[in-house]
Order: sequence, then structure tokens, then C-alpha cells
Amino acid sequence: MLNKLIKELKKYAKLGDAEFLQRFFKTGKGDYGEGQIFWGTGTTNKRKLAKKYIDLDLKSVQKMFAKNIHDLKFTALVLLVNKYKKADDKIRKEIIKLYLKNAKEINNWDLVDVSAYHILGDYLIDKKRNILYKLAKSKNLWEKRIAIISTYAFIRIGQYKDTLKIAEILLKDRHDLIHKAVGWMLREVGKKDQKVLEQFLKKHYKQMPRTMLRYSIEKFDEKKRKFYMKK
Repeated sequence: MLNKLIKELKKYAKLGDAEFLQRFFKTGKGDYGEGQIFWGTGTTNKRKLAKKYIDLDLKSVQKMFAKNIHDLKFTALVLLVNKYKKADDKIRKEIIKLYLKNAKEINNWDLVDVSAYHILGDYLIDKKRNILYKLAKSKNLWEKRIAIISTYAFIRIGQYKDTLKIAEILLKDRHDLIHKAVGWMLREVGKKDQKVLEQFLKKHYKQMPRTMLRYSIEKFDEKKRKFYMKK
């Protein structure tokens, strides 16, 4: 079944799109996406095949992470999200195990964003969340992004504590992709409860990277945005 999925996926490949995406997702030497390969198959097509092959076994899904091909990884992750939503507790545990095993291979921002809160975040809603703090303290960019983006699952149900604690851990991170991810999650907290966000900002805004701060206050009124940015 895996070979059939790959064969179908390749039919959608477009060289021009692939070349554009290789630049857009920073795959050059020294960039965050160094060495990643794009086929240019299109998001809609990948999602369609992820739905069609939802019954693909997890051993086969694991093989989709083996090569550094973005199209395969994106399809695999959407497939896992779809499978997770319908799975019982036993299968969900296996999906989480596979997800964490491949955390460093979920190696671009869109791969993290399409999967982290749908899988790991959702799974941890009624469980201890120690793994997120371990990931947040990792030296790996993608594990850190998984940690903060996973908390979106908690934000959506009005739980902010872990988002704020992990944001504090990542305040001094140097990577722009972490600044954006943390700022995004803080903004989502603010959309639910602006007072909670402002309490966090009063304590940390002077130390926050400018991009992180700008993202976090995006929904504030102009006067309040200017106040924080001037400081």
C-alpha cells in the first residue's frame, strides 16, 4: 500500500513548484531546512491521499520519515492526524510513540504546525505534560517548536499555564522560528483572555525578542501595540 501511495503522490509532482518551495522553506546550506527535498505535489493532493490511505499501517508510516522528502512527511503527518482522531487509546499511544520517535524528523515549521497540537497536544490534555518541558529544553529547533505549538490544544480549552511556562523557557531562544511560534501562541492566549497575556507581557516584554512581541500583541488596539513596541 505504501508503494501505491508514493506512486500516486509522485504523479502530482511539479518541478517549478518544487524549486520554489525549496527556496521558500530555506533548504540551502546552513539554512533551517538544509537538505530537504520537495516534489511540489500540492497541499490539497497530499491531504487527499492522506485521507485515502488512512488505513496504512504505522510501520509503513514510519518509512515515510526515513527519507528527507517533505511531501512524504507532510502526507504522513496528516495521515497520522486523521488516524489519531478515529483511534482508540491503544492505537493513540502507538501514534504518540511514533510521533515522538520522529520529532527531529518533523523538520520544518509547516510539518510541526500541521500536527503538533492535533496529536501530541490533544493526547496530553488529560495527562502529565512533562514531555513538553523536555522538548522545550532540547537543542533541536523542531522539538522546541513542537513543545510550544502543542500547547495550542490547551489554549483552545482555556488552559494557559503550560503555554506561558514554555514561553518563558523559550524567551531567550535565538531562532526566528521559535520567536514566531511563541508569539503566535501568546497571541492565541490573548484572544481568549487578554488580561492573562498582559500579565505575562508586563513581566517579560522588555526581554522578549521583537518578533515574538510583535506577534503576541497583533490583536491589541493600535495605541496599546505602540506602547509595547516603543518599550
